Amino acid sequence: MEISLLKEGLFVMIIGMGTVFIFLSVMILIMNLNSVFMQKVINRYFPEEIPNIKAPQLSNDEEIALAVACAYARTV
Repeated sequence: MEISLLKEGLFVMIIGMGTVFIFLSVMILIMNLNSVFMQKVINRYFPEEIPNIKAPQLSNDEEIALAVACAYARTV
């Protein structure tokens, strides 16, 4: 086996892996920039509505039942 063929193969492998690494790095960078840009554009033109959710009002008996259930669940 000739050493020159091994050196050429190693050189081609390094060039190929470097090309793939650079391509993937640039692709990830562009995807992150695109995500930030799209979030700003979409939120500007289509703002997300935050629903006003109120907690249900519990009666005194329901609060006691809830406290007992939580205490029981903690001991089990």
